[in-house]
Amino acid sequence: MVRIKSKITIMLFVVMLMIMNTVPAFGFEKYVHDPMANPSAAADIVVNPQAVYGYSPSPDSKRLKEYVDYDWSDPAFVEKMRKQREEYHDSIKELYEMIITMRTAGADVKDIAIAVSTRRNEIRLESYKNDPEGLAKIKKNNLENFGNENGGTPEFFYKKYGSWETVIEKALSTNAGADACLGIYDKYYDTYFFAPSNIQNTNMSVSVNAGTDTYTVGSGDTLSLIAESKLGDRNKWTILFNLNRDVIRDPNQIRPGQLLKLK
Repeated sequence: MVRIKSKITIMLFVVMLMIMNTVPAFGFEKYVHDPMANPSAAADIVVNPQAVYGYSPSPDSKRLKEYVDYDWSDPAFVEKMRKQREEYHDSIKELYEMIITMRTAGADVKDIAIAVSTRRNEIRLESYKNDPEGLAKIKKNNLENFGNENGGTPEFFYKKYGSWETVIEKALSTNAGADACLGIYDKYYDTYFFAPSNIQNTNMSVSVNAGTDTYTVGSGDTLSLIAESKLGDRNKWTILFNLNRDVIRDPNQIRPGQLLKLK
């Protein structure tokens, strides 16, 4: 009987080891794209096996340092932050629409950059409307980094980068490190490498008569999601792909700002 119990104990121990080595905490699977291979993300995060998604803010981060002391191993907290982050990403779509509208009206790059950069700051602060503590941290961080609690001004970024196109790029960029900590790094991977030249690309233009026959790709969009939203069936993504082969080379690699035909 003793030997049987010992064997059972050993077997259970082996099974536990197998589970620990093959199933990440909270059932999270590793990212397809390694956040630590992205210098922008790696500068803000550290690998943390205890964290829900395997990463937490780095104590050396300039952008995420206010969040270092939060409990990144707490699923409830992380889920709350993830939802808030997803809402923020969704709101960024407004900026792409603003760019296209202003370009259609003939605005120059400087005017677009000023409008988009200013609105980006407003959107970021608005995303913390239900989180007074988080809002206070953001404003404190902005004050330290930009000398303005509302965030860096367009003029601040122009002086830093010397290009209005780059000011637009920075306004459209997102914090890859924050996304890695919240389990959405792969989802928004393409948005981390938005090039300033895209603002001059014909994909960013729109005809006056485009109406509802077109759709501007936003942050986090996929062909399936667009098909479900605009065509009523996510399986109709192939229709969108075939309609837009002049714009899309890979159906898995659509990018924010691309103008897609729906018919």
